[in-house]
Amino acid sequence: MAGLGPVQIFGDNASEERAEDARLASFVGAIAVGDLVKSTYGPKGMDKILQSMSGNDIMVTNDGATILKSIALDNPAAKVLVNISKVQDDEVGDGTTSVCILAAELLREGEKLVHQKVHPQTIIEGYRIASAAAYKALEAATVDNSSNLESFRQDLLNIAKTTLSSKVLAGDKEYFSNMGVDAVLRLKGSTNLDNIQIIKKPGGKLSDSFLAEGYILDKKIGVNQPKRIENAKILVANTPMDTDKIKIFGARVRVDATGKLAELERAERDKMKEKVEKIKAHGINCFVNRQLIYNWPESLFADAGIMAIEHADFDGVERLALVTGGEIASTFDHPDLVKLGHCDLIEEIIIGEDRLIKFSGVAAGEACTIVLRGATIQLLDEAERSLHDALCVLSQTVKEPRTVLGGGCAEMLMAKAVDEVAVATSGKKAIAIEAFARALRQLPTILADNAGYDSSELVSQLRAAHHEGKATYGLDMYNGEIADVRKLGVTESYKLKRQVLLSASEAAELILRVDDIIRTAPRQRNRE
Repeated sequence: MAGLGPVQIFGDNASEERAEDARLASFVGAIAVGDLVKSTYGPKGMDKILQSMSGNDIMVTNDGATILKSIALDNPAAKVLVNISKVQDDEVGDGTTSVCILAAELLREGEKLVHQKVHPQTIIEGYRIASAAAYKALEAATVDNSSNLESFRQDLLNIAKTTLSSKVLAGDKEYFSNMGVDAVLRLKGSTNLDNIQIIKKPGGKLSDSFLAEGYILDKKIGVNQPKRIENAKILVANTPMDTDKIKIFGARVRVDATGKLAELERAERDKMKEKVEKIKAHGINCFVNRQLIYNWPESLFADAGIMAIEHADFDGVERLALVTGGEIASTFDHPDLVKLGHCDLIEEIIIGEDRLIKFSGVAAGEACTIVLRGATIQLLDEAERSLHDALCVLSQTVKEPRTVLGGGCAEMLMAKAVDEVAVATSGKKAIAIEAFARALRQLPTILADNAGYDSSELVSQLRAAHHEGKATYGLDMYNGEIADVRKLGVTESYKLKRQVLLSASEAAELILRVDDIIRTAPRQRNRE
């Protein structure tokens, strides 16, 4: 028995990493992801260029979720961090970088404790106590101004400015904050952002962007048709309007004279004419189709004085039906059963060098369109991502109106509360609780580092201020000092901060529990 070598229990290509190795691999992977997005954090964060392997697609962004989503990672712990940033993006829309950094810092602290021979379960227990204390402190610091419309609007503006100050729109944040708040307040408490459409048109500069009430469709009106219709009755359809040509695939038609071919064509045209008559019977003056409209039906609509719009992209017809209060029809035999869309005015407008169709006075009063202008497509894409983040946070804040202070203030408050719990806790758990507080203090430290300030000086000043009871103090990133962030208007959504705290501590717990990584062999394909 003693002569036996190591026993191989796994199949080919499968491998296992145990205990220290597995834990180290997890820590290294997660911390590397935190370090990757760390430099994009805060108002002075930098952007990253993501280039595809083919080299054609270039994306310039500082949005944590976008960066992590675009990178193929192999490390399982790193993938956990990518997932929490995705969840943060879906749930709140912003704070994707913060959640990764906090989780990575918790693991960095956890790694030090594991090296000091503190058991991972003890660290997890400490983290749980700390997380509960931080959550309690965060909730106690919230402010709710939803009863006073004026201060609530100011809160929303401040949240939008705080969100946008770390994005590409920072230079025009006043302008875009107002635009975002106006758009979200039109939703009247709904979090359905489908009613806010964003159109990107290269040209001009970012400050040429504007908010248009109603709905703009990036399509053209058919030839010879009215370019302006008041009191429009709109039929939104998804139906083929190109049957004036024979298009049965692989069909072979044998005729004994050319006259017969003309007869076939006439039959097709008559069929199309009958369809157009059925559509006209709905009493409409605007027809929007998701598919092509060929020349013959187009001229029939023009003769009837009906505006016909073809190829309204899928989002276009879905959203148009929602906005005008109509339904998408595919058959036209029962006009009485079809719900038509309505709006006060349809007209052609020109943005840059493109003609678009504007629907004003639509049934869904909350609908609006934001038209973004800018120098390049990459800039417009990033501007759209930034604005979308702000709109998500604003719509969530309308639903959960409590706010907290940004600029590292909320993190410092939580760290102070966690420190107080650590002092009163006995045993090794206390070391883990202190580590949690240190990880929270890393967020204002990174904020200051990214701005090129002396972070240890500023963060120790901030810590002292909080211990003196100045609970509204945070970092002033423009002057490189600590200040009352409530006066500066650096406000953040409570829901965002809560989600960051809970997601990061849960992800850190999950990774700390790992003591074994088993890589299974890829499934073999049978080559027969």
